[in-house]
Amino acid sequence: MIQSSELILNPDGSVYHLNLKPEHIAHDIIFVGDQNRVEKITQFFDSIEFSTQKREFKTQTGIFKGKRITVMSTGIGPDNIDIVINELDALVNIDLETKMPKENLTSLNIIRIGTSGSLQADIPVDSFVLSKFGLGLDNMLRSYLIDEVSLSAIEEAFINHTNWDLKKGKPYVIPCSSTLEKIIESDKMHKGITATAGGFYGPQGRVLRLPIQDEKLNSKMDNFNFDNNRITNLEMETAAIYGLSALLGHNALSLNAIIANRASGTFSEDPYKAVDALITYTLEKLANN
Repeated sequence: MIQSSELILNPDGSVYHLNLKPEHIAHDIIFVGDQNRVEKITQFFDSIEFSTQKREFKTQTGIFKGKRITVMSTGIGPDNIDIVINELDALVNIDLETKMPKENLTSLNIIRIGTSGSLQADIPVDSFVLSKFGLGLDNMLRSYLIDEVSLSAIEEAFINHTNWDLKKGKPYVIPCSSTLEKIIESDKMHKGITATAGGFYGPQGRVLRLPIQDEKLNSKMDNFNFDNNRITNLEMETAAIYGLSALLGHNALSLNAIIANRASGTFSEDPYKAVDALITYTLEKLANN
């Protein structure tokens, strides 16, 4: 039995942070970072059956072309992903009344839709990136036993290429779900490695008033290549989503609309159009599966 201090429930029996009960979520779940982006996706739904919000975690479940889908905002960063995926897993794989794990486990399909800047000149603005791998620079996942799901060869190659300072913790690499990759992929998708940072400023190489540990890290990341897999973009959630999903037996895939290209110094003339295009693309792929 899981202690009440470990799996906290609200007075109505919903999980503590997400404010959800098992019947509120679909098998197919779309993550967004910004709570205001939830309705940018559900505006395309035929109907919405449930909606709730607690803190930055907003959830809506509805129907798109016959497919029941949940859209949820996670907020920013790997720490929030730790909350969201553990509580989603509890909804489907733990009996919330007895606090006992279920014998028959459920595997959710989790797709993140985000925006990002490209690190590569040949991945232009308004294009789509599918994260073949998540490269975690954040350390959150190292609180778990991850050796069975992580890819040590890529990790070691990255550490050697960047001369990574292990005082910052050891980077980890997790692949995407091959099941979801086959559903979503097309010639519209660029593929590569998405790096996940534990912060927005120093951890992503931004300098305001504080010096950073490695001023050349971003340029070293730009030219990292492992078996023709380059680091395509840098954000704050993907590797954590991949890692926890792999450990808990869920399928996860991260998609990004590229709204800026750092290599060329360009920015999308209409980033909202690019995001809407990725949203409709993903919804149609899910509905047709």
